[in-house]
This record gives sequence, structure tokens and C-alpha cells, in this order.
Amino acid sequence: MMRGRRRLLVAVGAATFATAFAATGVSGTAQARTAVPAGTVTAGTALPALQASSALPALPALPPRSAVPARATGYPPFTAPGKTLKLGAKGSAVKALQARLKELGYVPGSVDGRYGGATLTAVWAFQKVQGITPTSTVAARTWRALENPRAPKVLVPRGKATRVEVNLTKQVMVLYRGGAPVLISHISSGSGIPYTEYATWNGKRQRFSGSARTPTGDYATTWRARGWHRSYLGQLYNPIFFNGGIALHGALSVPLYPASHGCVRLPMNVAEILPGMLGKGVPVHVRGAFRR
Repeated sequence: MMRGRRRLLVAVGAATFATAFAATGVSGTAQARTAVPAGTVTAGTALPALQASSALPALPALPPRSAVPARATGYPPFTAPGKTLKLGAKGSAVKALQARLKELGYVPGSVDGRYGGATLTAVWAFQKVQGITPTSTVAARTWRALENPRAPKVLVPRGKATRVEVNLTKQVMVLYRGGAPVLISHISSGSGIPYTEYATWNGKRQRFSGSARTPTGDYATTWRARGWHRSYLGQLYNPIFFNGGIALHGALSVPLYPASHGCVRLPMNVAEILPGMLGKGVPVHVRGAFRR
């Protein structure tokens, strides 16, 4: 029942993103991997570069690096409206929610007073950081936490001032700049369920298998692609690779549980701005384990 409820919330939350791309035929479940030679590929195989897709629609330009904040400004005072909000709500209370989330480093989308998919995933991220079971409803406990928020748990206390921390336990990603959390996002990492899939790649039908695991460890951002990028398991939006074929990337489906083939899925609106905030060679620390 809980799994069914979560899937329903995910479907509603993804609707905002899916509408824009429905006509393209792009799969929202694709995860990052790199191109492979003919034959069977198994987990742990070293993989060469991906191929870019030329059949996908053009997307808006990424924001310049100067358009994003250099560091967080702290936690200014906030008085919660106290009104219970649900997905689809509109009005000043939603606008106050969005503005507060944004100033805390979350990514609720436009501060427009409309509680849609982008705001939902920002609410989830905030609730998880605060130790609140994620839900689409913003009620008394979430409002109180917004008035007195706690910072994300630091996974690498002696890490560089600019770094990414991926918390697999809470399914949250934090980008630090200048030692402060400037972007905090809901994620969905590797499901941990071994997979075997077949796809036509390099003109041949091939078999692909792996562990669907996001390995823990210390890495660094390497190469990236802009817009939709084709892998043998599907499409990735604005991928930033940090561990071989594993990347941070946007996806149309980012559920409340690990569901990827190993990459770190991000909400589409987060993946849209992340490349402008995250350069090459930035440390990426992956820690924890999700408990189902």
C-alpha cells in the first residue's frame, strides 16, 4: 500500500515535467551509462564515451555561472502561514512556502504561488533533511521546521569548500560552495536490484546487465553533456559524470525510493541549473545506504 501511494505521488509530481516532453518519446526511466562494444556487458565493465542523440528537441540554454548564488546567506527569520497545503494548491501561502524553500537552498521552481511538481520535490528534500517522512502535504510539522530549519547533515566534515555530497540513506544531494549548502535536492539513486536488459546499440541488439548500485566513495566530476543525452539504457538530461558511467542527471521520474540503474536522478528543474553551479573536477562524496 505504501509503495502504491508513493508511486501515485511520484506520478503526480512528475506530471509537470512529463507534459513538456510527452511528444518527444523520451523515456523518463533512463539512467546514465556509456557506449559499449558489441556483446554482453556486465557490471564493473569499463565503458567508453556515450553517443549524443541528434533526434531530440532543442532545450533552453543553461543559466550562466554568475546567475546562481556563490554561497548560502544563512537562515533568516520566517513566520509560517500555517495553512495546510496539498499538491495543486494556489495562493499566497504557497508563494511563502516557495520563497522560504528557495532561501534555504532548495529548488521549488518559480515562486509563483502554484504548488506543482518542482515545489513537491523541494518539499520532499526539505522534509527528509528535517527528519520528516516525505509527503505532498505541508502541515504543522513542516511549517514549524521551516521556521526553525536544521542544516543538512555534513557527510565529509573536512571536505573541500566546494563539493557535492550524496546521501544515499536520505536520498538527498547537497552542493556546497564556500563551505555552505547552496543547493539541496531530492534524488533517486541505484535500486540495488540486478538487471538484464536488451537494446539496439551501435546497430546491433545487445544484452546489458548490472547491479543497479550507486557505489559509495570519493570521486570528482568529469565530463558532461548538454540537454538530452543517449545511453544504451535510455536518455539522460544534462548529465554530469563523476564515476565512470555514473552521473548526476535529470529524469522525468524521480520517485521516493532508489529506482535507477546506478546513476543519481535529479528533478528536471534541478538538472537545468546544476551545470551552471558545478564545474569540472569538483569532489563528489557518496555515502550511506537506503533502507527499504
